[in-house]
Amino acid sequence: MTGKGWRLFLILALAVCVLAPAAPGFAQTITLRGASQFDDNHPFNQAMLKFEELVKKYYGKPINFVLHRTRELGLEKDYFSYMSQGITVDYAIVAPSHMATFSKAATIMDMPFLFRDLDHWNKVLDSGAALAPIASEVSQKADVMLVGYGGGGVRNIVANKPVRNMAELKSLNIRVMGAPIQTQMFQAITAAPTVIAYDEVYNAIQTNVIQAGENEAVGWEQMKWFEVAPDISLTQHAITIRPLCFSGKTFKKLPKDLQDAIVKAGREAGAYHRAVESKMDQQTMDKLKNEGKIKVFVFTDRPKLLELAAPVKTAFAKEIGAEKVLADINAVK
Repeated sequence: MTGKGWRLFLILALAVCVLAPAAPGFAQTITLRGASQFDDNHPFNQAMLKFEELVKKYYGKPINFVLHRTRELGLEKDYFSYMSQGITVDYAIVAPSHMATFSKAATIMDMPFLFRDLDHWNKVLDSGAALAPIASEVSQKADVMLVGYGGGGVRNIVANKPVRNMAELKSLNIRVMGAPIQTQMFQAITAAPTVIAYDEVYNAIQTNVIQAGENEAVGWEQMKWFEVAPDISLTQHAITIRPLCFSGKTFKKLPKDLQDAIVKAGREAGAYHRAVESKMDQQTMDKLKNEGKIKVFVFTDRPKLLELAAPVKTAFAKEIGAEKVLADINAVK
């Protein structure tokens, strides 16, 4: 049986197990199933294991958890689809982009310069109030709940030369992701963005097709961009949001005390995720700096970046129907 065939068999088998009725006279212990693309060294897995621990603590009754790791059940987009249908996967951490089919407003969570700094990011996610309209729309249209907000990877410019101010940023040929908002934003801050496949960035910098990329520390360490672009500019232009999601269809079938435990545990697991990923991000940066593999530069004109980004943020929020969300995020002090 091929890998794809085996995965399909496993998914069908799990669905049968979930739907199978308990034998008469026997109480059935509830089983909740999670999924991840990664192993337990990854902050996603650590956050979901914390979620399991907290649910068990707050529920206080027998309950089983099964976390399917390392793409055993496919990719994040598959997990979101399964949660929406109420089959196979009950909880998972997924990128906001996978919610876009149901909520265009959700894509604002991936927008550059959404947050002033890490403190602003953490306050917005800890409260969750500013993102409540998105959570409500995703719940209504996809039947998937956003029970916690994790993330914490800080994206900076990774270049083959120091980029410390607006003068050095001007016309910098930098690789960006394919979403139009990425190109618009980097044009607005006077760089020269180019869309290139992620796995081609190393060679593109090495051959001077581009001068830079932008990514989180863990990402550019894995791809070894520092070998061709050792100069890190702390633009902090994006801080990731990775919601912990739970299937609405599953949630509605659970007893009230377990529902309460999931909601409480979700929020706390999200905060735990943010702390773990932020720490890991900084540790990766410090490790490579101490090993002499990178040089780190403060971007002295960061207030100017925020000023130039503001009109683009406003226009994008209007386009996707997230004007109130952006206003509420900006209002958080």
